[in-house]
Amino acid sequence: MPRTVFGYEVLDFLGEGAGSVIYAVAHPQTRQIYALKHVRKRSEKDQRYLDQLDNEADAGRRFSHPSLRKIIAKHDDATLLRRAAEAALVMELIDGRTLEADCPSAHVPLVDCFIQVAEGLAAMHAAGFVHCDLKPANILLSADGRARIIDFGQACPAGTVKQRIQGTPDFMAPEQVRCEPTTFRTDVFNLGATMYWALTGRTLCTLYTLRKGPNSFLIDERTPAPHELDATVPVPLSRLVMECVRVDPLRRPRDMNELLRRLETVRYGMTRSAVAAITA
Repeated sequence: MPRTVFGYEVLDFLGEGAGSVIYAVAHPQTRQIYALKHVRKRSEKDQRYLDQLDNEADAGRRFSHPSLRKIIAKHDDATLLRRAAEAALVMELIDGRTLEADCPSAHVPLVDCFIQVAEGLAAMHAAGFVHCDLKPANILLSADGRARIIDFGQACPAGTVKQRIQGTPDFMAPEQVRCEPTTFRTDVFNLGATMYWALTGRTLCTLYTLRKGPNSFLIDERTPAPHELDATVPVPLSRLVMECVRVDPLRRPRDMNELLRRLETVRYGMTRSAVAAITA
């Protein structure tokens, strides 16, 4: 572990990502503690990780919301004559664990998490950006139950047509596999797939290949809804999740604000049911 990275004192190793290492660091003057994502170009194929870091820095400066991790600064060793071979992204340090590592078993805190994530995505959408890689590993839950979305490396303006498949197979939308334009409904699918996993412990039944074409992404029409696998899952929540993961984007909730409203309605219904059960 290095002692410093771009002048920041390295305090601890936090984890590794695709092509990156994440440390807890202290600012050299203020001693403020941050998370720092460090990328080094060791071969030409590593250029994409530097590009993603640039993208994350650029996208992260365009929106601000309590459910979105704050981007503080970006540093690199580029010169007028040479592209960067090393870069670092300084970010808000969040004391928490990913939804993937520590998923709540109770439905109420799960729905609260989904609502906060939807709020964060709605803020990104209001700025014209799609996250494009929403999944359990990219949601951090702090001890107080606050959910924050992390990793904006795949984020792009709505309507972008990506030149290659990007995302996580178990959670990406069909249009991402087909390299079709990304829309706000792409994030609706990603969140729906994440909710499906959180409620059932299973990923969607999908056939994923790297072949582009009509059969690149198939969802089994017989995929059981969450309430069919676990009778304690509220039926309105289960049905909403299945709407979010429809293959045709036009058949999903039209935007994140609609999904947010419906999640809040589900949450209200769960509260009423709990009160009724207590007073019965």
